[in-house]
Amino acid sequence: MTKPIVELTDAQSLRYARHIMLPSMDFEGQEKLLASHALVVGAGGLGCAVIPYLVASGVGTITIVDNDIIERSNLQRQILYREADLGALKASTAIKAVQHMNSDCQLQAITERITDDNIGRLFAADTQPKIDVIVDCTDNVNIRLCLNRYCFSTATPLVSGAAIRMEGQVAVYPMNRKTLHQKAMPCYRCFSHYFGEQQLTCMEAGVLSPLVGVVGTLQAVETLKVLTGIGTTLQGKVLLYDAAHATFHTMQLPKLTSCPVCALA
Repeated sequence: MTKPIVELTDAQSLRYARHIMLPSMDFEGQEKLLASHALVVGAGGLGCAVIPYLVASGVGTITIVDNDIIERSNLQRQILYREADLGALKASTAIKAVQHMNSDCQLQAITERITDDNIGRLFAADTQPKIDVIVDCTDNVNIRLCLNRYCFSTATPLVSGAAIRMEGQVAVYPMNRKTLHQKAMPCYRCFSHYFGEQQLTCMEAGVLSPLVGVVGTLQAVETLKVLTGIGTTLQGKVLLYDAAHATFHTMQLPKLTSCPVCALA
């Protein structure tokens, strides 16, 4: 179960003072963060930007999911890792890199590769706090589609990000069936339908190092908004960033009427 919301201590009130000063956040919003559980899938370039900000912001429980090991080519953009970490598991090493940032945060790692067969077991509510949001930081289309199906089946909000070459994108999928139906909101499968199953990865196409930081930081912002209810999230939209030309564009995402995941919502 998610931790019950409790009042901030004096030390916490001082630590999160700049959050609390925001009228839309206040004490209530910070208390929601401390009681929340965010699950971050992928501890690569995007995850290395998302994770420290969720920890510093006071998200109470953070689970990092990644079965990859650190390779030399990762060091150009995955800034939580050092040369001495080569060959180590990303999820476990990411925890070591941020565990002393905030004692309010409980950090845990899952180092199995996600599949449709094991995702229910790995994310089971009886083995860890209820997941309040899933942050998709992977570049694997099959895992993304698996996460989308799971989030839809469990009504778990999904914050999705991607970065390649000098282009990035961020979107939020609320996954609430009532919202999906009444507001004709899409799921990730509705969006991915437009670019098919074959997608290039950073290994194949390259990526500008700080681009993943920009996109990951935007994902962290959207995640905090989802958890606290402040502001307006990117639900039903995708934010596109072109680093080469220094432009941002927001595009409305249509719901795919024949989507195999959410069409009946």
